[in-house]
Amino acid sequence: MKIKLSQNQLTLIISIFFVLFYNLAFFSKTFAVYPIDTQNIFFLASIVIILISATNLMLSLLLLIMNSFLRVVRLKVVYKRFFLVVFFLAMLAAYVMDTYSTVIDDTMLLNILKTDAKESLDLVTIKLFFYIIFLFVLPMFLIFKIEVKEVLFKKDLVLKLKTILISLVVIFVMTISFGKFYASFLREQKPLRYYTNPTYWIYSMGKFGSSFFKNPSKALEAIGKGSIIPVHDVDRDMVILVVGETARRDSFSLNGNKNETNPLLKKENVLSFTNATSCGTSTAISVPCMFSYFGRSKFNVDDANSTENLLDVLSHTQEVNILWRDNNSDSKGVAVRAKFEDYKTSATNTICDEECRDVGMLVGLQKHIDSVKEKDILIVLHQMGNHGPAYYKRYPKEFEVFRPVCKTSELGKCTNEEITNAYDNAILYTDYFLSKVITLLKANSSKFNTAMLYVSDHGESLGENGIYLHGLPYMMAPKEQKDIAMIMWFGGGMEAETNYVLLKKRLNEPYSHDNVFHTILGMFEVESSVYKPEMDILDGVHIQINSTKNN
Repeated sequence: MKIKLSQNQLTLIISIFFVLFYNLAFFSKTFAVYPIDTQNIFFLASIVIILISATNLMLSLLLLIMNSFLRVVRLKVVYKRFFLVVFFLAMLAAYVMDTYSTVIDDTMLLNILKTDAKESLDLVTIKLFFYIIFLFVLPMFLIFKIEVKEVLFKKDLVLKLKTILISLVVIFVMTISFGKFYASFLREQKPLRYYTNPTYWIYSMGKFGSSFFKNPSKALEAIGKGSIIPVHDVDRDMVILVVGETARRDSFSLNGNKNETNPLLKKENVLSFTNATSCGTSTAISVPCMFSYFGRSKFNVDDANSTENLLDVLSHTQEVNILWRDNNSDSKGVAVRAKFEDYKTSATNTICDEECRDVGMLVGLQKHIDSVKEKDILIVLHQMGNHGPAYYKRYPKEFEVFRPVCKTSELGKCTNEEITNAYDNAILYTDYFLSKVITLLKANSSKFNTAMLYVSDHGESLGENGIYLHGLPYMMAPKEQKDIAMIMWFGGGMEAETNYVLLKKRLNEPYSHDNVFHTILGMFEVESSVYKPEMDILDGVHIQINSTKNN
């Protein structure tokens, strides 16, 4: 015999089920701050009641909106199909938060949207299949066994409004009753709310979705239109900007890592900046931010998409040839007006085994350089780098120097040593890649003033305090996700013109992605209204010497 329940009754049961079984990360972090004891027990119980009420309120409101819409267009209400979607997304959110201790906010949704399928497959583990069975298939089987009572639209509207009102009253009463606790909880423990499931990701989806309706026809804003490279700059410059992926600075032995992850770079005259930080904690934010002139404090994706960036300013000079090669998912909108080459597949990348390697981006690059007869050259190489959680896939087998190694995406099954070793092996491969970039630049240093700037997009958590990967909101992200590697190398005339003594004094200065825009403009000696010399890391370190144009 089928159980018959009203929509409101079933929604309340589902809300209770969500709170009890999909919020492991939330409760584990809450109990760490408020242990279960006689002092906190009633407050913790009130949190459960508030969370159930808030979930019930949000689901009821969504159902009310959905039912109202479907009534207008004369379609049958698809109540169970609605929960089919909600349960699936809540299951995925629970898996990500429980496994990697990261959260699903609007920034993470943007990152997911801009991540390709192959990268997403790294998150598929045996543990995920258990989540699918117990937190999706089983509850949906039970829900489809329940018969939902049908009521007239007006009655359903009244019942849902009552449910919403009661939920609001319960939340208000609980908050007032434990005012002393909630004054502290809401002010000092704000990050905890990011782990509530499904309320926070539903809110984030609404916030993320609303961004598509902001200034839909906004025209591209030009910046630096009058930018020039002055006529007295007679030497040709070639700069390779390597955009690293997920490389935290303390994993480089140049910066003190006990594992020798930079055996090749340490033989070169490189400069490693030891206090550099990222603009964001995800590629989707950090990459467009480092190429924008806004800086982290004023950056948002909408404005970045509708405003020209560093590549455009260089293009305005009409003196710089720009090429972007990408072994990541894409340029995150930065190179849409520049020459872009995708090296993610074997169709273009000739160095592929388990996956296509970063070194493949260097194949044929000399031919491109030779084809540029007069202009300066900027080449951007966007790495796959250390993209997690499958760090063991990010390097060829001969680079597996540090052992034992974590060989699963389910990082919770590995020791911290195994995770760190796999991660450091990927850094070792980046060391090899960067040494090859320098070799290419050396081969061209008789014709160009050459330079390499390597800067990672963000860092990575490797299990510190139970947190893995990256993407936490910036205000709550640990330093491991914000501390990045930044390395410079100079060749040819640029090496001769650099005051290394002065520049080495700046290695511990607090630089960030905000400096990239202005430093690259400075390397090409661009005169522009958007160039800020005080933001140029190299400002004042150039030694003026006489030179003639190289051909």
